[in-house]
Amino acid sequence: MKETKDFENKLKRLEEIVASLEKQERPLEETVSLFQEGMKLAKDCRKTLAEVELSITRVIGMDEEGNPQTADFKAEDE
Repeated sequence: MKETKDFENKLKRLEEIVASLEKQERPLEETVSLFQEGMKLAKDCRKTLAEVELSITRVIGMDEEGNPQTADFKAEDE
């Protein structure tokens, strides 16, 4: 649950940075600093999503005893 909250907080901060950079003029140093923070947050979010994707399995059917049969999730299967 903590990982979910961390991800949500990072994503929210990233959205704030993007909105701020889109509509406000600021000194170059501050703009670069915000951009760098945003890039780090984006990298962290991509890493978290990749880790989650690796842990997802999907139900592909049931065996004769009624137990679910699963396979690893692969984005290209969609």
